[in-house]
Amino acid sequence: MLRKLLVVLATTLVAACSSEPPPPPPPPPPVAAPTSFMVFFDWDRSNLSQQAVQTIGQAAAAYRSRGSARITATGHTDTSGPESYNMALSLRRANAVKNELVRQGVPADAIAVVGKGESQPLVATGDGVREPQNRRVEIVFDGAMVSTTTIFSDPRSYCKALSDKWREYRTSQLDTPEAAAIARCEAGDYQGGIPTLENSLIANKIPLPAPGYRWPGRPI
Repeated sequence: MLRKLLVVLATTLVAACSSEPPPPPPPPPPVAAPTSFMVFFDWDRSNLSQQAVQTIGQAAAAYRSRGSARITATGHTDTSGPESYNMALSLRRANAVKNELVRQGVPADAIAVVGKGESQPLVATGDGVREPQNRRVEIVFDGAMVSTTTIFSDPRSYCKALSDKWREYRTSQLDTPEAAAIARCEAGDYQGGIPTLENSLIANKIPLPAPGYRWPGRPI
């Protein structure tokens, strides 16, 4: 009996050793580098915020990952102020972005600067309106304009994006309506959380996760 068991065990070991290991899983597909970025500005200002510098740093990293590319920095304003002034302001904003890109290693001759003034708002408004999301510079690679507006497919992901955006700018505030709205989002009460967070971001001049839109994909 013992001899039979040894024979069976030896046969099993030989079969195990002779079997080939399973092939390794295929590598994940490469992540495509973003083709556009957006930087926002305070009213009547062309200086860069810390958040803007970080975004420009991401654009510079995307440039380096491509090896070579053409970049267009297009400046925009809101509709407050004279058109001629806004045209000049949009150029100052675009040049501020270019200068920071150059500082972060992008060749100056790879960057084109364009000013559009108030002619191409991200959010349609009347004249004389200080709309935060219209005060921007769009950084676009290879001259192919790609929409930077993200329309979320479900309220859960949008509510989380709103919560993350609020925490990014207001990490030290507790016991606020926004904190309660975040808790509602985490509990699945998206209808109770989304409007409060949207209104708070807009009131504090913080760009929404989907610029120019509010849930469910309707223009502001």
